[in-house]
Amino acid sequence: MTGRRRGRPRSSESADRRAAILASARTAFAARGFQGTTVRAVAADAGVDPSLVAHYFGSKERLFVATMELPVDPAAKLAGVIAEGPQGLGERLVRTFVSSWDPHREVIAALLRGAVSGSEASPPVVEMAREVLVAAIHSALEGERRELRAELVAAQVIGLGMARYVAAFEPLASSPVEDVVAAYAPAVQSLIDG
Repeated sequence: MTGRRRGRPRSSESADRRAAILASARTAFAARGFQGTTVRAVAADAGVDPSLVAHYFGSKERLFVATMELPVDPAAKLAGVIAEGPQGLGERLVRTFVSSWDPHREVIAALLRGAVSGSEASPPVVEMAREVLVAAIHSALEGERRELRAELVAAQVIGLGMARYVAAFEPLASSPVEDVVAAYAPAVQSLIDG
C-alpha cells in the first residue's frame, strides 16, 4: 500500500499549505482588492481546496487580516524614529516608511486597498493605522491641536503610500527613496511643527 496517508497532513505539509494560501491571498488582495478576491480563487491559486482556507483562517476577513502580517514591525520601526524627537521627524518618517514599504509593495498595496474598500476588512486596517501610526506621531508632537496634526501627518504618509503603491503615479512610483524624501518630507514636517 503506497501513496498518501489519510487524515491530517504532517505539520510540515500543513505549514507549507498555509504559507501557499497566504502567498496566494496577498497576490489576490493586492491585484483585485478585498471585494474582488474570492476564497475559491485564492484556494485554486494555492492548489488547495477552499475548505482548507476556511479551516486555517475561518473567513475571508480573517484571511485578509492574516495577510497584513508585515515582514517589518511598524510599531518597532516607529519607536526608533519617534524617539529622536520632533526635529527632522518628517524626513525620518518618510524615509522609514518608503524604504520599509518598497520591498513589500504587494502587501502594502493590499493593506491600503483594504483600508479604503469600505468592506469588512476596513476596520482592522484602519484600527491598526490609528493604534500604531497616529498614536506614535501624537506622542512626538508638541503644541496645540496635537491629535489633529497627528492624524494629518498619518494621512500624508498613507496618501503617499496610496499614490506610490496603489495608484502607482509616475514618476513617484519609481523614484528613488531619497528623491521622495527630499520632495515630500518638508510638507510632513510643516504639520509636525504646527
